[in-house]
Amino acid sequence: MSIYVEILIRAPLDTVWAHTQTPALHERWDLRFSRIDYVPRAGGLDPQRFRYTTRLGFGVEVCGEGETIASRDLSNGSRSSALKFGSTALLSIIREGRGCWKYIPTANGVRFLTSYDYRTGCGAAGALFDRLIFRPLIGWATAWSFDRLRLWLEDGVSPAQAMRQTLVHAVARTGLALIFAYQGLMPKLMARHADEIDLVRRAGVAESFVQTAITALGIGELILSLLLLVFWRRRWPAALSLGLVLLAAAVVVVSAPRYFAAAFNPFSLDVAVVCLAAIDLIALSGVPSASRCARRPPERPA
Repeated sequence: MSIYVEILIRAPLDTVWAHTQTPALHERWDLRFSRIDYVPRAGGLDPQRFRYTTRLGFGVEVCGEGETIASRDLSNGSRSSALKFGSTALLSIIREGRGCWKYIPTANGVRFLTSYDYRTGCGAAGALFDRLIFRPLIGWATAWSFDRLRLWLEDGVSPAQAMRQTLVHAVARTGLALIFAYQGLMPKLMARHADEIDLVRRAGVAESFVQTAITALGIGELILSLLLLVFWRRRWPAALSLGLVLLAAAVVVVSAPRYFAAAFNPFSLDVAVVCLAAIDLIALSGVPSASRCARRPPERPA
């Protein structure tokens, strides 16, 4: 099945065209490529050949070549670009492929879409790896990149800034999830720490329900940790974390203020959680999301 990605970009057609057909601009937003270079044409009517490079990390790169034919100002006002590509690199799962880009102007902006497919190498093992891992990954990377382009053209968030905010969001969200997972699992469910028992008692919970309350709090924090990860791009888990921590801090201030003078105290932990949640909420506005793209072509009327 070919990979299909579509997004609506509220920008002029010429702007979208320039940012996708100019190699120096294209390589800035497309996660799939680290470098794109056009090869000088031998003749004016020849397809535009190009070379591309993808960095895999640790100094390892995969290189390939391709050619593209761009069509401007079609009869319906749209534009298109057909391309074929391939690589003989040992580490490249893609041997050869074909695809197209389409630019369809609408009243609300430009429908920018791509559809492409490819043939894999490495026999049956390569085909299995592609089906289970590579094809879902490159489809996600295409959609994520399209939304990074949208943020650049609509909101002025540069591709580099979008990547930085993505990393900030990942660090903040992961930190929040780990804090709640640890606090729910270790001092409450596993160790049944004396301080946890004392805090619950001082909060006014009846002695017969103290252990039940601690178990419920521990499970609740584990659930919150899971929600932070499952709803990775949603704002409400971070906002909920911030609100619950402030509420818990207020309860401790009223019922057991002496704990704020301890060497390891709720104040420092609460400040860390509040700051991480606030950073996460601030960063999310500039984080691209593959979910904003359509991943299936629209159904044609019967």
